[in-house]
Amino acid sequence: MLKNKSFKRIIGCILVGILMCTTIMGCGASSSKGSGGASGAGAKILFLIPDVNDTFRNTLAEAIKAAASQQGVTLDYVETGGSVEFEANQVAGAKAAGYDAIILRPADGSTALQMNVASNGLPIIYVNNQPADEHLTANKYIYVGSNESDAGRYQGEYVLQKLGNPKSLNVIIFQGEAGHSATIARTASVKKALKDGGCNANYVFVDSANWSDVEAREKFAIFMKTGQSVDAIFCNNDTMALGAVEGLKDFGLDYTKIPVTGVDATADGCASILAGEMAFTVLQDAKGQGAAAVQAAAVLGKGGDLSSVEGVSEDKKFVWVPFAPVDKSNAASIN
Repeated sequence: MLKNKSFKRIIGCILVGILMCTTIMGCGASSSKGSGGASGAGAKILFLIPDVNDTFRNTLAEAIKAAASQQGVTLDYVETGGSVEFEANQVAGAKAAGYDAIILRPADGSTALQMNVASNGLPIIYVNNQPADEHLTANKYIYVGSNESDAGRYQGEYVLQKLGNPKSLNVIIFQGEAGHSATIARTASVKKALKDGGCNANYVFVDSANWSDVEAREKFAIFMKTGQSVDAIFCNNDTMALGAVEGLKDFGLDYTKIPVTGVDATADGCASILAGEMAFTVLQDAKGQGAAAVQAAAVLGKGGDLSSVEGVSEDKKFVWVPFAPVDKSNAASIN
């Protein structure tokens, strides 16, 4: 939840949006109209995302655009620049502009309640930054994604098996954006997996590298100044894992003996695994998430029920697209 001052700014912005933003296209969206006969064809969806500077966000955005075309849905795409106020403005104007539903990658997941209020009753399909459960409503305000706890669990289990189920490890964790739902859940589940596996891990360095390879490499250099050793490096995404590998190289450390794991199974991450550098990643299926998000938006936008959508949870607040482990045995088949 935002502080009162921030909340007032958002509400003010919402009011301005209702009065002034009668058409989202006038606020800078670009339109992409698809063709086809999929369920929900003819729906009009607004897709909001802060930016596509991150590899996974870019892949997800392209997947959502492609899915809209395949499913016969009109999709208008807006980058919000990470501005919560601009995001709220767009959400507030969507109904008057004729949209049936909104796909939203929120700049700040804690603003979901405000976005729900701003939507004027339009369904919101959240992606890539999971709001708190209490801000989701069955068949109305939902989340489409992968269960983040599985990602960290797969990483932890892989490292324990690779290193012979050690009773102790010196561990580095490079985290993503502070406060992001994936950062929190992936980090917590790595720690849980190690503990559940009987490993008393010593966390010698845990810090945010903001999904960046450059920051991960820089943070590794800072770690090396502490004079400690490391046995395994867990990263909340592949880009940071690639930076960690470069950090190991910078100091002449053997990355074949110090496993570096990531998440997303990006093309670069899989290439690194096949080259014998990164040890492991976890596939976050951007195409699957994109297709599910568009399908859910089209169904809900037309007043339907999520029962027809594969992966829907019993409470109809979530549509889950499973994670999958990736190592050298299957990395070539991913991208």
